[in-house]
Amino acid sequence: MDDLEIGCTGGGATHSDREIPDIATKVAMIAAAGEFDYVDRTPLDADEFRALADASARHGLPVRASGWFYTLGRDEALFDRNIAWAKELGSRVHNVQILTHHADGHVLSDGEVAEFYLRAFETGERHGVAPCFEVHVNMWSEHFGRVEKVAALVAGRGVPFRLTLDHSHVIFKIDNPREQDVQGMRADVEAGRVVLDPARPGNVCARWIAAGLVHHAHARAAIPANPPNIRAAHPDGSPGRGIQYPFAEPGPGEYHAEWDGTRLEPWKQVIRDLFAYRARDPAAALGQISCEHIPNVDYGAGAGYSIFEQNVACARWLRAEWRAAVSAAANDKQGAVRT
Repeated sequence: MDDLEIGCTGGGATHSDREIPDIATKVAMIAAAGEFDYVDRTPLDADEFRALADASARHGLPVRASGWFYTLGRDEALFDRNIAWAKELGSRVHNVQILTHHADGHVLSDGEVAEFYLRAFETGERHGVAPCFEVHVNMWSEHFGRVEKVAALVAGRGVPFRLTLDHSHVIFKIDNPREQDVQGMRADVEAGRVVLDPARPGNVCARWIAAGLVHHAHARAAIPANPPNIRAAHPDGSPGRGIQYPFAEPGPGEYHAEWDGTRLEPWKQVIRDLFAYRARDPAAALGQISCEHIPNVDYGAGAGYSIFEQNVACARWLRAEWRAAVSAAANDKQGAVRT
């Protein structure tokens, strides 16, 4: 049962956004940390593909997972290429982000997302790589109520829906009306149709976990009403949306807001719920979780703390929580046998 692997995304293998290492250096960093079982990466081009394959072999660090973002009506061939590369690199899963709008500008319907999922599933089956559709901002799934609707459409065709759970995107919207307004989700939150708080019954993360949808996961810390990232800006001048909070306490001046580790509890609760579910059921789909504190504008761009060291600290905590979940599940099983 103790087979959950913990990795680091290539984007997270950097100390800041000011000097990004090449892929060989990233893989070396991840391997040297001694906390990760694999690297999670899709190469940017053919040169990086070769460099990644070489570095993976040299350091004995598999490329177990990969991921990319896609605009439907434009990027279908890119998806096929990335799946083929994932197979060659030995990846088991490919994280799929589908942007909200089609290439022609219209908002994707649930049916369109489901149809592409079925196509992606078939392609993945041929290559032995499982596409997993992610819960993510700027994507069709940013309205969290859509996830189960698409999953039901897919299941109706006799195909399992595989989800990548990155619950930082859920947690930062708690007590954050402006962010809830995206895709019109605020009305559903206020009416109780979409429950964000993991402490409340029927919350979206617990529903996805209990339904067995989570096949892959990303670990990036966030807190309710996460502060916007005022140290970085988009081309239009707006600050980063704030979907990353330091997991470990930063040094003085390294973060733009006051740090309070107790505010991470809702994020940690989802991890504990996910691990408890996985530990109780060895046949559950989740096989790996990738640490993904990253230096992008909406996340950690401009930060003074080390992005990579946050991932290392997170990995250590994840491993301890996984051991605790396995132990608790074993104790529960023994207690059930005795009774």
